[in-house]
Amino acid sequence: MTGVALGAVVTMALAGCTRPAGTDGDLVDDWAPMSAPAVFTPDPGTCHTQPQDVGYLSAYAPVDCTSPHRAETLHVGTLTDAGGARPPATGSAGMRAAFGECDREVRTALGGDWRSGRIGLTVVLPSPQAWTGGARWFRCDVHELRGLDTPVPVRRTASLTGALDGSSPLRHGCFDARTDGDDVTEMVAVGCTARHRAEFVGLWRAPDTSWSAFLKETARVHRGCRSAIARYAKVPDDGNLQYRVGTIFYHPSEGEWRSGNRSVQCFLWINDRTLTRSVKGAGTGALPIS
Repeated sequence: MTGVALGAVVTMALAGCTRPAGTDGDLVDDWAPMSAPAVFTPDPGTCHTQPQDVGYLSAYAPVDCTSPHRAETLHVGTLTDAGGARPPATGSAGMRAAFGECDREVRTALGGDWRSGRIGLTVVLPSPQAWTGGARWFRCDVHELRGLDTPVPVRRTASLTGALDGSSPLRHGCFDARTDGDDVTEMVAVGCTARHRAEFVGLWRAPDTSWSAFLKETARVHRGCRSAIARYAKVPDDGNLQYRVGTIFYHPSEGEWRSGNRSVQCFLWINDRTLTRSVKGAGTGALPIS
């Protein structure tokens, strides 16, 4: 009995090791290799309830742009030459490259330069943890601003795509410039048919200098803005221009400057009278020497 039982076990074991018909005996050679883990990348054309400086995955909750929101991603790019253990810092080559691409793509999407209207631009980078994990994307986020002196994001329920095409209410126009001596205390946007003393005339690109050198060269900035006024109003860009009109300018922040933003917002300023029309293309009759 013992011998019979043992024989049965051996027979069963041998039967279990027999290769079934149609198989090659290799259990893993036909399995597809596992793909590398994908790194999260945000989507363009999405909106967000609040602006962000750092793109933490835990805070990524895009909403439809017809829903209330305060920021919109118009473009997502990739940093191809970005080394280092952390995301690019303000003023670094990586940040300047990201800002330059965002600047170009956002101007195309908006239909005009974002600095010519009440629109802000933020370059959003991955979190340090995501960067360590291989994320190399950057977001180009825009937001509507409440005003020149109140750069607070406004809640919207529509996309900013094409927002600066044609005559847009977001474009800078005429302003009631309130001053204290030679200092401008507030620029209140008004219609150009209302009484006003200032008007946006365009952008002047400052030379690529250091931030401290730029701050010391305010006379050069005023000269650059006077040239912008001459082109805008169609008046001679000569030594008499300073007797026709004054200048007001708003410059980038230090962080924006160090990341590559060199565009200064230029405004004409009438000190001794008020205007009730735009001076665009109006010539010397609208800006006489005084």
